[in-house]
Amino acid sequence: MTDRRLNVLFLCTGNSARSVLAEVMLNSIAPARFKAYSAGSQPKGAVNPFALELLAKNRLSTAGLRSKSWDEFAATDAPKMDFVFTVCDQAAGEVCPVWPGQPISAHWGIDDPAAVEGSDEAKRKAFFRAYNQLHHRISIFTSLSMDKLDRLTLQKRLDDIGRLREKGE
Repeated sequence: MTDRRLNVLFLCTGNSARSVLAEVMLNSIAPARFKAYSAGSQPKGAVNPFALELLAKNRLSTAGLRSKSWDEFAATDAPKMDFVFTVCDQAAGEVCPVWPGQPISAHWGIDDPAAVEGSDEAKRKAFFRAYNQLHHRISIFTSLSMDKLDRLTLQKRLDDIGRLREKGE
């Protein structure tokens, strides 16, 4: 595909949990190959405290994280995206902005841990489950030989990654 660092945008409605987890994770796993961003169609305005807690527990930087609108990435001066992944079903069904450069996109739906009600322990378990699913998918994504795959094959692989479920499901 290219030797330059590839830009990846993770989208979710609120941009407070799943998309933020994915952004931080990809930036941690493969910072020389990818630059990850996250955004939402209706940003919550703050990153979920359980997401921040989980990232910190895994020694991943939370510096500068914020909940932001996907409009920032549709602007003319925004970084050109190579990949756009929706990580929630609601954002996948919304009309997205037109992304310059025709990035490859895929839907990687993950249950919303921020929607879990109940005890803090139940919420932490939901965030841990989402984190593990994202980690598994991102690890597979980063292992792909981008330079050896044509666009159609790469699209199929990304779609397949989005259909992966947690072990035991």
